[in-house]
Amino acid sequence: MSDVMQRYLLMSIAGLPLGASAVLALLAWWGRRRAERIISTVVTLAFASATVSALVLAGITAGHGERDLTVSLGTWFGAGECAFPLLLVGDRLSLPFAAVTALLTCLVGVFSRRYLHREPGYLRFFMLLALFGAGVEIVTLAGALELAFAGWELAGLASALLIAFFHERRRPVEHALRAFLTYRACDVGLPVAVVWLHHTTGGSTVTGVAAGGGWAGFAVPAAAGDAVLAGLALLWASMGKSAQVPLGGWLPRAMEGPTPSSAVFYGAISVSLGPYLLLRTESVWAQASTVRIAIVVVGALTALHATLVGRVQTDAKSALAYASMTQIGVIMVEVGLGLRCLALVHLVAHAVSRSAQILRSPSLIHDHRHLEQVTRRPLPPTGTHLGRLLPGPAQAWLYRYALERGYLDAWLSDHAAGGLVRLIRRADSLDDHWAGWLSTGWVPVRRTGVADRRGPVTAARGGPPATERGGPKP
Repeated sequence: MSDVMQRYLLMSIAGLPLGASAVLALLAWWGRRRAERIISTVVTLAFASATVSALVLAGITAGHGERDLTVSLGTWFGAGECAFPLLLVGDRLSLPFAAVTALLTCLVGVFSRRYLHREPGYLRFFMLLALFGAGVEIVTLAGALELAFAGWELAGLASALLIAFFHERRRPVEHALRAFLTYRACDVGLPVAVVWLHHTTGGSTVTGVAAGGGWAGFAVPAAAGDAVLAGLALLWASMGKSAQVPLGGWLPRAMEGPTPSSAVFYGAISVSLGPYLLLRTESVWAQASTVRIAIVVVGALTALHATLVGRVQTDAKSALAYASMTQIGVIMVEVGLGLRCLALVHLVAHAVSRSAQILRSPSLIHDHRHLEQVTRRPLPPTGTHLGRLLPGPAQAWLYRYALERGYLDAWLSDHAAGGLVRLIRRADSLDDHWAGWLSTGWVPVRRTGVADRRGPVTAARGGPPATERGGPKP
């Protein structure tokens, strides 16, 4: 296959979903009503074509021994030595993940045809589905961290809007705001890493296949401290998307959205973006032992926390959400230990299996009820042998810990978010006092030289305040 055809295939992986979302957005903007079959067909065909393109390029890369395929779409803008390059890269890391993302999104689109039949927000769902898929594909194929940040934001915005899909209810909107605020607080790590890489290495674009990496990497900062700062910023950005401790409270709440979006976004693909970002930028922080230790510690704590909390959940979606947190935590440990190929295989396998589990969860609940009716007794719980190994007081403490979700939600609400809200309210109160002081004025009295608070007109005349003259009190 010619190089030109390969470049077009690489561009189509992200371009087709982006074009599908633009078409549906224009239909929604002009109020054009189209049949549900047409709306779903536009999205499913776009992602099916993207899947074929990714698989073809992955086969070429594996068969001919080519390490990477780079396509430059020019520069969006530039200022002096800094520029925003539109660079796509297809290698042994991006192409498998892009193929899985496109395939799962296509299957979810097919599943949603009947699941959301006659739903008032049918067009809105498929438009956001295409926008999310396009954002993920941009992150996956981006050869520059600036472009990855653009796709990162598109995916975050679309996922937050889909959590609030049933906006006529209060809970979905509140949970969408929680997820969006978590994204906002953590996404700042990605532009910090971009700026620091520009400052230390002169750019944030891929520089070819990293030594021993098997896929394209970035320039490595010369100083160890610079690598640590950039790596910790990237870790902070990935923690928000991947629902790592202590920021994972938004993930079970995200299940307020439709089941198809829960399967492809919060159960499989969206939470996988954090480990993928760390795998892509591994060349930046690979020599920084501090970053590696931090990644392993965060992943291990998340896996332990989610395992304990997930065992007491009473609904299928929440249990699957904490199961996803557990597996992503294990993947983070693998990334921190340098097991890059194992982490990539684990990431792809988890995305496929978790999507299937969440899509089948309504049928699974029905099957369990049918089995209980047939056997005339509740199904036995799993994992009871682990509980027998612990003494009674420890079991009670762990059970309460799990019910309270590790006390992390309360800590974030009362101390982290609550402290910030109290600080903002205090600043607002000071602003009100300052505005009132400026409006009334403080003018010194000439006879005594003592500053006295008076109205602007009375104080200028030097007379007594209106309240002392018997006038109406304010």
